[in-house]
Amino acid sequence: MKRILIVDDAAFMRVVLKNILVKEGYEVIAEASNGVEAIEKFNEFKPDIVTMDITMPEMDGIVALKEILKIDSKAKVCMVSAMGQESIILESVKSGARDFIVKPFSPEDVLTKMSRLSA
Repeated sequence: MKRILIVDDAAFMRVVLKNILVKEGYEVIAEASNGVEAIEKFNEFKPDIVTMDITMPEMDGIVALKEILKIDSKAKVCMVSAMGQESIILESVKSGARDFIVKPFSPEDVLTKMSRLSA
């Protein structure tokens, strides 16, 4: 099953995502609370998929996404954010995000996106 890195500054959101993914057999290999940690964990664990919050301290998700893609241009990063505005989604996709999950999300929404990224 796919190995996942969860990046979100809210511990609660990391727990919610982890519970959804683990129940479906995904392996959550690491978590990060900001973009700087995300890059470190990406380098250390080489996950198959990254879920990336956008608004975080130290380094936001879009900057972290761009840095991760410099490390591995084939990285599969799915942005997760409460900011569902079209401009943010568009910027994420232009920056290389493979998909986008809008908070609040349902387990079905998360699993549909993960399934697409796992294909």
